[in-house]
Amino acid sequence: MTTSFAFVFPGQGSQSLNMMAGFPDSAEVQSTFAEASSVLGFDLWKMLLDGPEAVLNQTVNTQPLMLAAGVATYRVWQALGGPVPALLAGHSLGEYSALVAAGSLAFSDAVALVRFRAEAMQNAVAAGEGAMAAILGLDGEPLQQACAEAAQGQVLAPVNFNSPGQVVIAGHRTAVERGIEVCKARGAKRALLLPVSVPSHCALMLPAAEQLQQRLQQVLIQAPQIPVLHNADVNSYNEPEQIRDALVRQLYSPVRWVETVQQMAATGIQIVAECGPGKVLAGLGKRISSDVRSPALVDMAALMQLRDELKGAGT
Repeated sequence: MTTSFAFVFPGQGSQSLNMMAGFPDSAEVQSTFAEASSVLGFDLWKMLLDGPEAVLNQTVNTQPLMLAAGVATYRVWQALGGPVPALLAGHSLGEYSALVAAGSLAFSDAVALVRFRAEAMQNAVAAGEGAMAAILGLDGEPLQQACAEAAQGQVLAPVNFNSPGQVVIAGHRTAVERGIEVCKARGAKRALLLPVSVPSHCALMLPAAEQLQQRLQQVLIQAPQIPVLHNADVNSYNEPEQIRDALVRQLYSPVRWVETVQQMAATGIQIVAECGPGKVLAGLGKRISSDVRSPALVDMAALMQLRDELKGAGT
């Protein structure tokens, strides 16, 4: 019996120094980072190894780094003869890695595009004016009400529905700080500011979305060879214009990750494997659905183990 599986690609927050250490001497990893470096005009691999961490965590660097890491991992999978996934998705920035893996977006175009996206996001909000916070143990209507109460005329909204009981809110910094207190008062187990400089996926990103919309018109997008579930509406698209629109909306819309994994499970997917550094999405997957297994493909051994399992199952 064949096993139906999907790949999901991590976004910002999963980066770390030397995060590709699980793939020593991999030609695919080296060539992917070399290609990205030639597009950017600086040595991305050296940045990955030497940092410092503060440089790694600047969104203009994090976005190309995570894109390259996800695509490199997928290219290693292909080189190992791994079968083609039935579905793809990516968390926030990871959606771009998914579109490259699907053959919808050329990698070199994606590198330049995510660097532009990062700059547009950084420039949309003055330094120190935006913030994001993780809220644990409060979601649904009570969380919506808490955001409405704390907004006080500013922007404040749930922006990442990561797993049941784990939601990220974003907006103006002072509104987020009020939101933390209101959420705690309404029963949240924990509410803490995240170390990010950009309030992603909320209305403060509308200026960046307008810039991205114009930039996307210059980028060749093709129909994906593997369906990609988009963050903004949990749909997959074939038309390039629809894909462009989904990427624009993604910037100021919540990441609907819980629904994404649930949708995969509902279509009969049995394994949702995280293709890239870290284990963030694998951890979320375990909390979202008991019907799917969520391995993290962080090194060569994990890739080979999954490949052998799927081939043994006749996939």
